[in-house]
Amino acid sequence: MEEIMKKEKPVVKYDFKTDALYIVTKKGKEDEFIEVAPGVNVELDAAGGIIGIEILNASKILRGVMSSLSRQVKVAV
Repeated sequence: MEEIMKKEKPVVKYDFKTDALYIVTKKGKEDEFIEVAPGVNVELDAAGGIIGIEILNASKILRGVMSSLSRQVKVAV
C-alpha cells in the first residue's frame, strides 16, 4: 500500500502551437505508440508500459472541458 502512495502524479502539459495535450504518467523513452482513437495516442516504453497519452487537436476533442483544464495544466510556450 505504501508503494502505491509514493507513485508520482501524472503531469499534464498543453502546447498551444500544436494544440496537443500531453499526459505524462511516468518518465521514460517512447519506444512506440498506439492510436486508440483518432488523434489520441498512448505512448509506450520498450517494455510495453504506458508512459503517456497524447491528444492531438485537444481544443476540439476536449471542447467541453478545455477552459477548465487550461487553468490546471502546465502550458508549453
